[in-house]
Amino acid sequence: MKLSHIKSENFEVALKYAQSIVSGKKVACKETKQAAQRFIYDLKRKDLDFKQEQFDFVIGLIENTIAHQQGEDLLGKPLTGEPLLLQPWQKFVIVNLLGFFNKNSNIRRYHESLIMIPRKNGKTAFASALGWALSILERNSGSKLYILANSLKQTMESFGFLTYNVNRLNDKTIRIRDNNQEHSITKKFGDRGSIFIQALASDPKRLDSLNSNLLILDEVHTWESAKRYILMKNSQKAYRNKLLIAISTAGDIPNGFLANRLSYCQKILNGTIEDDEYFIFICKADQDEKGNVLDYTDPKILEMANPSCGVSVDLDDLIRDAALAMNDPQTRGEFLNKSLNIFTSSLKAYFDINEFRASDNQYNWSMEELAKMPIVWYGGADLSKLHDLTAAAIHGRLTHKGKEIDISITHAFFPIVKAHIKAEEDGIPLFGWQDDKVLTMSNTPTVSYDDIVNWFIKMKKKGFKIKKVGFDKKFGREFFLKMKKAGFKIVDQPQYFYRKSEGFRRIEVKVKNGEYYYLHNQAYEYCVQNVRAIEKTDDMIQYEKVDGDGGTARIDLFDADVFACCQMLEDMATTASVSQWLNS
Repeated sequence: MKLSHIKSENFEVALKYAQSIVSGKKVACKETKQAAQRFIYDLKRKDLDFKQEQFDFVIGLIENTIAHQQGEDLLGKPLTGEPLLLQPWQKFVIVNLLGFFNKNSNIRRYHESLIMIPRKNGKTAFASALGWALSILERNSGSKLYILANSLKQTMESFGFLTYNVNRLNDKTIRIRDNNQEHSITKKFGDRGSIFIQALASDPKRLDSLNSNLLILDEVHTWESAKRYILMKNSQKAYRNKLLIAISTAGDIPNGFLANRLSYCQKILNGTIEDDEYFIFICKADQDEKGNVLDYTDPKILEMANPSCGVSVDLDDLIRDAALAMNDPQTRGEFLNKSLNIFTSSLKAYFDINEFRASDNQYNWSMEELAKMPIVWYGGADLSKLHDLTAAAIHGRLTHKGKEIDISITHAFFPIVKAHIKAEEDGIPLFGWQDDKVLTMSNTPTVSYDDIVNWFIKMKKKGFKIKKVGFDKKFGREFFLKMKKAGFKIVDQPQYFYRKSEGFRRIEVKVKNGEYYYLHNQAYEYCVQNVRAIEKTDDMIQYEKVDGDGGTARIDLFDADVFACCQMLEDMATTASVSQWLNS
């Protein structure tokens, strides 16, 4: 596209910011570099128009009407009442969101965005100010902006910032309601439209009937499922120039909504997935293939994760925090989450899921390929009491390039009549697993034993040589008998922790050595992240769900795999030769 008509200082700032990152002059993480490269490339596209009027209006409105509510600059000078002057990265975001248009139209290209930056980088003030300016911009359409966080307290941080600034305007035509029933800002512009801004509590029942063109979703790292996100996004269907802005830091729910959305956004940035309506700006520390930050005390790593470094974030403070995190493990998780924007496992979780993913990503055998390999497979099953998650697994080992690789194939089962309720209440992505073909929905009130037996039969017909299956028969004698009738050698395997410890330790060692493959099964990853373990005497280990018996977490697929692994280990210890059995 031709840019000769663009005479904007704000555009020059955004372009120089992008160029400095692409050239390496400014330190940045991989995702920020990809966003900058995307911007420069898109400016050359002929199927888009680029206009300056909207981003110039919004930036000018923010810098001339919005002031800091609190805080100090790096020299200790109070900022209260001082104009909010946007930083280059913030202008880069606004220029992207409001500069690109579909060819020969007034419809903006971007309708959805993720802005993911560490704390203390001014994200709440920036998002609130942007929401205010966008509302004024879209006033002729009867603009409606909703602000939502995980808690009303967090939502009120944004709303309080806006009310502070609205009161400074001394505009009697702006109506503010701030009570137990409603937190809103309203203004009518005569024949020129209106604005309505409301801070919402995170109650799904109240989100279902909304109608909006603008959304700010704050701290979405605390959301375990996509339910609220989808409800809010659906509220925008009546508008063409709609915009959803999700803004957050990382957290300790690595299988939650934001962690999965981050993975999707990274694929957009690297070109694996095409989504031309999604704008992404992510600042974080770079990680290696195992998810580790190589040296989080390195000033360059700290700077790349914090775009406001030197303005609202002091580099010396970050260096001190990094040293503390290195020397005091109990502060490390919080530092990685909030200062480096890195997802970590919950402190209660035993495993680091990044180690599992790093090992799994080394291999890519398909189910069909594995069925043809000379592998002896051992089965395991973990049945639910009634209407809950049930799991089956087969576990085998393969010598590959001088290494003995353990391979786990797991499958989940759930009664369809309870699936919607449990998926929403407990934040389990059951229907996503069904789409990935790693979960079967039973058409019965409880999980049907026949479905599980049929899965083992299907695997056997595909070519998997299943020697025996371990299962605690006191949790499903009927299943035990059905498996016998189907021709499987099924072994009664009581759920004693000292019996399961050996399988648990085998999996742990194989993962750490990069010798473990689970076919990229996200349902299995979900269960692994919910395992809490307690060390016992003689290197024994007892494990359970991170939130105890009454919690909403699930570990069933991992549990079934441990059963299967235990059968494999016990069989390895017998005098019978595996090769003799295969040839019999």
